[in-house]
Parts: sequence; structure tokens; C-alpha cells
Amino acid sequence: MSRTTPERRGSATQPKPRPRWLRALGGDAPPDRLDVGGVEHRLVELFKHDSWAATALYEDGDGVRRVVKLHRKASAFGVPLRLIGLMTARRESTMLRSLADLPGIPELAGPVSIDGVLQRNGVARAYLEGHPLGDREPVDDGFFPELQSLLRAMHGRRMVYVDLHKRENVLVDVHGRPCLFDFQISVSWPRWLPLRPIFPILSGSDEYHLQKHWSRCRPDQCGFAEGEMAARRPWWIRAHRLIARPIREMRRRLLVRLGVRTGRGRVESEQFAEHALRADDAGADRRAA
Repeated sequence: MSRTTPERRGSATQPKPRPRWLRALGGDAPPDRLDVGGVEHRLVELFKHDSWAATALYEDGDGVRRVVKLHRKASAFGVPLRLIGLMTARRESTMLRSLADLPGIPELAGPVSIDGVLQRNGVARAYLEGHPLGDREPVDDGFFPELQSLLRAMHGRRMVYVDLHKRENVLVDVHGRPCLFDFQISVSWPRWLPLRPIFPILSGSDEYHLQKHWSRCRPDQCGFAEGEMAARRPWWIRAHRLIARPIREMRRRLLVRLGVRTGRGRVESEQFAEHALRADDAGADRRAA
């Protein structure tokens, strides 16, 4: 799938690949072949390889496709980070298993093995045919009500998605229905831990970001315009931005200095931006043609 290159964005320099310490698998890449649930699969496409995981599409001999995510295993500057990868892999598989009965959640596909060795940092799930939610995409009338129902069902099970601020984490399937698939930083709230005060903040953040996307894509339906979202922004979102924005800008400047990104350091300028952003670029190219 094509993506807009830095030159077409007006940059005079090509970005470099991420250095080993900024890649979840270090100097390795997802293998050409691996087993999912004891069945051999071949690599079809690498979706994303960032600091925390490498995500790729695999296919078995019958044409059944599955998405395999290999969480962090590489060290960085001598600091072992494999434990972090094991924790995020366990969290993601637990969330997928716990939510499997809800519509819009992909099924787990079985354990991942490479050359007969079980990959405890690996999570395989069913492949969902569709595309990431586009900027101001005019989705069907039922799309956002269904997404709201899915989120509230999660909250009813003491789970929060957390990462809904990125619209590319919302998939529009081939029938126009919403799906959630990336649970790497989602939170499952233990029964022994009181819900207040943190849980309402996290679940409220899910609701806020849902309304934000709703107002951009279907302002006619959500009841308020996109410009009203600033006034609706909860205090904890404003507080988080005071901290997160400077950190994000520092990280962008570092990546530009390393040559991994260009311009203002946005993720789209990477040599291998994540699949959802490449899909956005391809869609923009088609609309401009």
C-alpha cells in the first residue's frame, strides 16, 4: 500500500529507519514464517514496528489471515525491557479474551511460535477487514451509537480503552460497523480495587474522545459542533495536555535529530509510518486524483 513520501510533503531529506533501540525487536524483524495455534503462517505485510511492538499480517495455507503482534523484547542501552513486552502482551491477550463476546472485538487466534519456540511476547488475533476511521468520515447512522455501546459495555466490566484519542485505533469494518483491536495500553480494573476516583476519570476520557470523533464525523447526529469540544474538555484532559504536549514535542525533536522523522516530527514523516496513517495517505491521494 503506497504512502505519501517526505519529498511530496515538501521535505528535502529522506528519513532513516529507526535505530535498533527504538524498535521492539531490536535488529530483528517479524519472521517470514511462524505458527499460530500450531498452524504455519506466512508473512503478508508488516503493519507497524515501533518501540513497543511489531505488528504484521500473516496468512495460513487456507488463506485465513491473522494479525500477529510481537511485543517488546529488545534491550535499550543495556537496560532489559523484555518484561515490559511480556506485561503488555499479557494485558492485550487478557482484554481480547475477556471482551470476545462483544461485537466489534476480534477473536484471539492461539499461541504464537517461531521455529517451535513459544513466543510469550506474541499475541495473535483474527484479521478484521476494513479501514481506520478517516478524518471527518461520514459513517453510517449506527456507527457511533454502536461504538458508544461497546465502550459502555467495557466500562461495565471494569475495563477502559484509554487509547481512543487516536482515531486510527477505531476500525470501520466492511459493513460500516465499529471495531476496536489494539488493547496494548488498555486497563482492566481489579475487583479488589475501588472504582473511585481513578476509574471515572479513565472511562470519562473514553467518552470524551468518542464525542470528539463523533463531532468531527457526524456533527449532525451528535448534537453539537466540533468547535464546542474545547468547552466540553474535562479538567483531567486539560491537565494531561499540560504535561503530555511538552513531552511529545521533545520526543518529536529527538526523532528529527536522529533523522527518523522530518519536518515537525510528525509520525507520518517516518520512513515506515504505521499502517493506519499509510492508509490515510493513500485515501488522500485517491481523493486528490
